[in-house]
Amino acid sequence: MGEKVVHAIQDEYPDDFAWCLGCGRLNEDGYHFRTGWEGSQTVTYHTPTEKEIAIPGFVYGGGIASFVDCHGTGSASLALHRKNGFEPGSGEEPPRFVTASLNVNFLKPTPHGKRLKAVGEIEEIHPKKWKVLVEVFAEDELCATGEVVAVVMPKTFAAK
Repeated sequence: MGEKVVHAIQDEYPDDFAWCLGCGRLNEDGYHFRTGWEGSQTVTYHTPTEKEIAIPGFVYGGGIASFVDCHGTGSASLALHRKNGFEPGSGEEPPRFVTASLNVNFLKPTPHGKRLKAVGEIEEIHPKKWKVLVEVFAEDELCATGEVVAVVMPKTFAAK
């Protein structure tokens, strides 16, 4: 498993849109998921804390769903940013996505105390809509899969 995401797309989001519980860098109580490229796939790493336990020894499923969700929207942002000729760290503001649909399949209980890795495969289905297939691993064990359909965030979401 890789060490960490060095150039995360979430680092590039403007402050007004950096408050998500899952991936918002400014949310003091958030998870701070960080999504980046690993070859042609996207990755996000996370080590669940004690507050993310469902029952002793296992991760809460809602936390896994948040992990898949934020990985999907971050992956879509990475893909469109790259399509527009940019990478994280380029100084260009990336497009921001929101979730249109989220589907998570829990294949087996996710063990607590292990580092999780989300891996994404991205497909453009419309200039403003992307589908991301996600696999969640606890070390080398596949525990969940998901599908996120992400859409470019409407301008009406902007702070007034």
